[in-house]
Amino acid sequence: MTINTDKFVAANQAAVDSLLSVVNAALASAERIATLNLNAARSTVEDTAAAAKTVLAAKDPQAALAAQSALVQPAVEKAVAYSKSLYEISNEAQQELTKMFEAQFGEFQKAAASLVEQATKNAPAGSEAIVAAVKDAVAKANAAFGTASALSKQFTEATQATVAAATKATTAAAKKAK
Repeated sequence: MTINTDKFVAANQAAVDSLLSVVNAALASAERIATLNLNAARSTVEDTAAAAKTVLAAKDPQAALAAQSALVQPAVEKAVAYSKSLYEISNEAQQELTKMFEAQFGEFQKAAASLVEQATKNAPAGSEAIVAAVKDAVAKANAAFGTASALSKQFTEATQATVAAATKATTAAAKKAK
């Protein structure tokens, strides 16, 4: 069997392009998270300063306590919003990377099938058992990937439901505390 250098170069270029896509997706998500964190830190500093001024401006301890209590609900709402935003960024990144990996695995499946087919055509007599074993291994790898992909999607759906329920419960608890 001869090595086709054009196919080898194309495969290497595709691998580099794939890696760059993954890196760019990861960096874009990291940038979004950094921006979210910077905005959250800025907002926290501003809110803390405003809260301190409000509490210190109170005329008596009861007014200070009332002012402090009034600050709890907005703080909880901002924490929930931050958590939701962070989850959404992470979820979007995970979905994007999953699509990339699925596409790459699809290409791998095609290449493996082509390689097995070519090997089958060029296999010497008596190697049918080896060719059958390779075909079986490729089929099992495909099935394992399908199962892992389905489990990943189920996990993502379960996580989304859990985050939605936790957000709803936290917001409701904060409203009751008010």
